[in-house]
Amino acid sequence: MSNQSPTKQATKEATFEVCQRFFFDAAHHLERKIETEGSRRIHGHTYNAEVAVAGTVDPATGMVMDIGFIRVEVAKVRALLDHHLLDEVPGLGIPTIENLCIFIAKTMQENGLKLSRVTVWRDGIGDKCNMVIPN
Repeated sequence: MSNQSPTKQATKEATFEVCQRFFFDAAHHLERKIETEGSRRIHGHTYNAEVAVAGTVDPATGMVMDIGFIRVEVAKVRALLDHHLLDEVPGLGIPTIENLCIFIAKTMQENGLKLSRVTVWRDGIGDKCNMVIPN
């Protein structure tokens, strides 16, 4: 039997997810098989996104990672998307919420951030996409 308290033992074995949310306003158009009229025209949305880094708590810092590093990378990716025509963003592809998840993950991972999850949603119409990134 361990001499550690149940709380310390649970914390030691737990995996934490540190998250940062952000938003961006952008326009796009889509060729779709349903709801085609509005999708074909250029139109805009306020997109919300959340990125997450998972891991154990470093006993020396008390953190999985300093969230300031996540904020720096969020600012970089937000600058690539905010007030842009998504159809013209290099590397994005077809501007779907799935491809936005991939683009955000790829951009942030190229800058050294190891993400566990990316979520993109649009409150105005209720769409949401979660991308869980395997270790």
